[in-house]
Amino acid sequence: MSILASLKPLYRLLPEVKAPEERRPIGKRLMWTGLILLIFFIMGNIRVIGLNAQSAGQLEQLQIILASQIGSLISAGIGPIVLASIILQLLIGSGLIKLDLSKPEDKAEFTGAQKLLTIGLSFFEAAVYSLTGFLAPEPGMFLWVVLQVALGSIILMFLDEVVSKYGVGSGISLFIAGGVSYELLWRTLNPFDVAGNLNLAEASGHAFLFINTLGSGIYPAVNNYLLPLVFTIIVFLIVVFAEGIHVNIPITTGYKGTGGRYPVKLLYVSNIPVILAVALFANIKMWSLLAIKIPVLGMLLERVASIMTAPYNLRWTLLAQLPTTNVMQIASEAGNSFVQFFNPFNPASPFTNLASETVGAGIAHAFFYLIVLVATCVIFGKFWVEMANQGPSAIAAQLERAGMSIPGFRRDPRVVTKVLERYIPTVTILGAAFVAILAGFADLTGTLASGMGILLAVGIIYRLYEELAKLQIMEMHPLLGKILG
Repeated sequence: MSILASLKPLYRLLPEVKAPEERRPIGKRLMWTGLILLIFFIMGNIRVIGLNAQSAGQLEQLQIILASQIGSLISAGIGPIVLASIILQLLIGSGLIKLDLSKPEDKAEFTGAQKLLTIGLSFFEAAVYSLTGFLAPEPGMFLWVVLQVALGSIILMFLDEVVSKYGVGSGISLFIAGGVSYELLWRTLNPFDVAGNLNLAEASGHAFLFINTLGSGIYPAVNNYLLPLVFTIIVFLIVVFAEGIHVNIPITTGYKGTGGRYPVKLLYVSNIPVILAVALFANIKMWSLLAIKIPVLGMLLERVASIMTAPYNLRWTLLAQLPTTNVMQIASEAGNSFVQFFNPFNPASPFTNLASETVGAGIAHAFFYLIVLVATCVIFGKFWVEMANQGPSAIAAQLERAGMSIPGFRRDPRVVTKVLERYIPTVTILGAAFVAILAGFADLTGTLASGMGILLAVGIIYRLYEELAKLQIMEMHPLLGKILG
């Protein structure tokens, strides 16, 4: 008996959202999606009881990626849900757990294990947040704060299940897109000052700050407030353009049926690898803070967490210091930074204090950050393709069940699989690397609402649009809906 099979009695005790007995119309799906998003925003504005807000820490821009709001019920956000999925994917990918997710019974075991692990990680991460300073409970309120934060993530887990069965898309993607969109609009058009008063002359939004600081000089206004907005628009346009890049594989229905095309997009892996990678980075950062007092392990984890954090001051550093810094000095600083990073026991590493980075150290840090991000996204991209039944063999089986084949080849799933293997593995790697580089570029250039957040939000909204179009076609043509459904 497998480990997951032995945990079945516990799975059955967990609540489950019942799947609808019939296909839901688009109107009701949108209603459920809007309702769940409203609940998410409400939870983000409910403060945790027993928390000392003045001394609470921040997860910086990772709050946006994890759909969290430090100090509220969703302080941990979707972190436990995503981390549970990562752990199970690693166990299945390494062969330690034998599951075939194409089988309903194995998929049910995976879902139950993910729920159980998510609940455990919700309490674990809530405790870590409270112990490391991201949350600061008042004396005697530690357990009460942990319970509230864990409950918030558990509620998000069930809301995600409601969206997947009754709404449009997935709850995790919906929460990320909602949080990023809110943050982007608020940081751009916030009409309130730092004291919370409506004051356009001292408003905190970048649009108002740019106008108000023009009188002090064009350079600070452009560098601090206009460039982040410009880079945000650039990332948005690049993502929209990349969504249309694809390779068409010709297919036919039946032996003499009508012809068609099966598109394999450049962004075949979607934004899932970036979500998994950033969630992993956030958890490593928390673990490094938890183990900071352990002599060797704490130092190593701190070094790894530092390289997994984007040097947000790189844009300012380059613009401000390049005119007065010669090329040889930059190269020397970058070279020293490479050497120092590979010495884990060097206490004077430039990665320890990002705020004081020089140009060379900033470039070295950015280089390491991009390499780690790309490698992590490629690994998770390959995992996701197999886990989501999007690999060549799974697609070949789907085409065969639909009575489709590739013209010029025998109607054999093994033959179709070999044809698809020419495209899907390569596109998976290229797509995962592309979204990683774009996300890293966005973070390094200081875009609003986090570069990764913008990348994810645009991709999520684009896919929501595609899914809505698909649902509309299926609703207008019921027969086609039965084939695709």
